[in-house]
Amino acid sequence: MVKLLKKILFHQQFQKLGIYGFGQLFNLVTPLLVVPYIVNVCGEENFGKTAVGMAICFFLIVFIDFGSDIIGVREVAINRENQKELNKIFTTTYAVKAIILIGVLLITAILISTIPFFKIEKTMFFLGLSVLVGQFINPTWFLQGIENVKWITLLNIVSKTIYLIAIYTTIKQESDYIFVNLWWGIGMIVANLYVFVLILKKHKFSFSQINIAEVRSHIKNDFSMFSSQIFVSLQLYAPVVLISYFGSNLMAGQYRIVEQIIVVFKTYIFLFFNYVFPKVCYLLDVDAKRGIKNWKIYNGVNFVFVIFGMTFFFLFSYEIVSYFNPTNRYVLSSLLEVAVFIPVLLAISIPLKQLILGYNFKKFYVRVTSIMVVFNLLAIVILLPYYQVYGVFYSLLATDLIIIIFYLYRLKNKL
Repeated sequence: MVKLLKKILFHQQFQKLGIYGFGQLFNLVTPLLVVPYIVNVCGEENFGKTAVGMAICFFLIVFIDFGSDIIGVREVAINRENQKELNKIFTTTYAVKAIILIGVLLITAILISTIPFFKIEKTMFFLGLSVLVGQFINPTWFLQGIENVKWITLLNIVSKTIYLIAIYTTIKQESDYIFVNLWWGIGMIVANLYVFVLILKKHKFSFSQINIAEVRSHIKNDFSMFSSQIFVSLQLYAPVVLISYFGSNLMAGQYRIVEQIIVVFKTYIFLFFNYVFPKVCYLLDVDAKRGIKNWKIYNGVNFVFVIFGMTFFFLFSYEIVSYFNPTNRYVLSSLLEVAVFIPVLLAISIPLKQLILGYNFKKFYVRVTSIMVVFNLLAIVILLPYYQVYGVFYSLLATDLIIIIFYLYRLKNKL
């Protein structure tokens, strides 16, 4: 037993998972440390404004990445032993990202300066664009391809440490909320630039031989994957913007506080999906019965864990929201009691998504995802005036439930 435990602990993949997990844990803990401070100093309404600014930046990141987080990772992984090909992938990807960054910054600057909704808080929105610059530099996609989890973890720790220190040392009065997203971007820029330079030195990459034809080909070939990611990003980040626009910044702040609590489990579920997905795909291809059996074991245990966690959040909802120093604790407590069902449904829909993609039902997945995202956003707009923030969570729950029904219908012969 001791030998088996040592074998597991010292296994290379286990060590990589541990290092990667530590970096992701750092990502999850950081908001829990800064959000109560920001809410206490700046107030829920101003925190809601920063949440809107960050949500817009996170949505625009999809354009900056342009599929590099999926296709780029795959190409690097396949060609990891071919230095010449790696140089071409690396430089071409960054050339494409540079073109898109310039276009996005110009268009966004015009929108911020002309649209009243953005113009009111234009200083905050302009400062927040530093997040896009930081994401442009971000070499995580390349590091994932070569499985360099140490440098990925280094990126996370350095960027979040800079953010933490900056927030606690510069956010001292209510009006300082305009700098919150700036510091997130600065942390990204410093950490990403440092590791970017390390990659250039280690692999001896050069941008002197960028081929324009390859840049055009890259944009053309990766456009379909990029477009499908837009819908996923809309589902994640549009709700808080809609709440602010059709409701108020106070409501956006309340939504963001509650979401920040459940996002710990949401992120865990997505990370669990990424870790289990390759093995599920492999087993489904080799032995479907064994694949389904392992799928049930992995996700069954995970579902029980999520149920326990959400039960704890439900029973101690008031004590949990009190940690964030809000003024409307009873309202937020009630909202959290509704929101806890979102991770529960995700713990069902995400495993079903593993099978949908594992059986290569890609067209079905893209079609269902795009339709349900539109449904979700329309439901938010319709329900928000009647149920306020509750309506947003109701729409999210309804969307996940319908997706589960669609997935089960498509998989009925496989299960």
